[in-house]
Amino acid sequence: MSLTAGIVGLPNVGKSTLFNAITKKNILAANYPFATIDPNVGVVTVPDKRLEYLQNLYQTENVIPTTYEFTDIAGLVKGAASGEGLGNKFLSHIREVDAIVEVVRCFEDKNIIHVENNVDPIRDIEIINVELILADLEVVENRINKIGKKAAMSKDKEIQREVRILNQIKETLLKNEPIRKLEFDEEDYKYVKAFNFLTHKPIIYMANINEDDLVNDGNMYVDQVREYANKENAKVITVCAKIESELVELSDDEKTEFLHELGICDSGLDKLIYATYDLLGLATYFTAGVQECRAWTFKKGMKAPECAGIIHTDFERGFIRAEVMSYDDLHECGSEKAVKEAGKMRLEGKEYVMQDGDICHFRFNV
Repeated sequence: MSLTAGIVGLPNVGKSTLFNAITKKNILAANYPFATIDPNVGVVTVPDKRLEYLQNLYQTENVIPTTYEFTDIAGLVKGAASGEGLGNKFLSHIREVDAIVEVVRCFEDKNIIHVENNVDPIRDIEIINVELILADLEVVENRINKIGKKAAMSKDKEIQREVRILNQIKETLLKNEPIRKLEFDEEDYKYVKAFNFLTHKPIIYMANINEDDLVNDGNMYVDQVREYANKENAKVITVCAKIESELVELSDDEKTEFLHELGICDSGLDKLIYATYDLLGLATYFTAGVQECRAWTFKKGMKAPECAGIIHTDFERGFIRAEVMSYDDLHECGSEKAVKEAGKMRLEGKEYVMQDGDICHFRFNV
């Protein structure tokens, strides 16, 4: 289960520079709109110091971290939903992602053109969000037009339920509000999820700032973004795309030292990954041994058989039980043998809810 996020934003907000940095990909990043004309996909590994400890403990060279997939969408402009700029062709690329990362320019630089001629993060956010709302509204209206009459004449409760949900969503969108502000029960949610609505996806606002503002974690523009995000319970992450570009050229030790010199703990990418995991309710479990140590992403609340199925469907289908120890117990005890002697190695059944940091060996039979 890899995490996918779509990076959106107006042209020249630092979106592609950021994408270049965090994926080490040499895509075109130019000082003019539409420098990125195709959706670019890059995969980065998720930082997890626990995996490094497991590697040293089990003395294995084969270490596989979990991954984070970014899709960089071409810069959107006002009117994108109706075909302006590069049009809504690129909006379709966002529909398949788990979360949206909206990059917002929060720095002044007379040498970098702003498509709207001046820095105004709230205006920029609303331009993007309106385009996403309009794209969703088009989907809703098309569907209502297709099944509305049938629902009115039919006694089919499923069709009537769908129309009711769509009308509720339409009313919200017409108020210029995202679908994620609505609450749905479990049955209604199934209908909503099937449409992959853009404004139903969780969103993180990534404020691109200059180096001088990193230590303070923001500026007056970031404060505006945070105030806006609070109204929809969204997260705000600060990043300096220029610094991220420099970090990727460094070794891990050099990166740590550089961040320390800047007076910050985590890179923008690390902050983004941690925030997105929290936003989507994700966690990590491990499989570990002399042959391989590996991290696996799962959704909080998943039971042991479902998590086993992430490795292979046969593991879920023939699940018997899981041998489980926590990373914290292993780190405290120092070895598997010591964990067992301390009575902290457990056998868990089909109803066990997996916890972040669990180290598992699944037993199955098919």
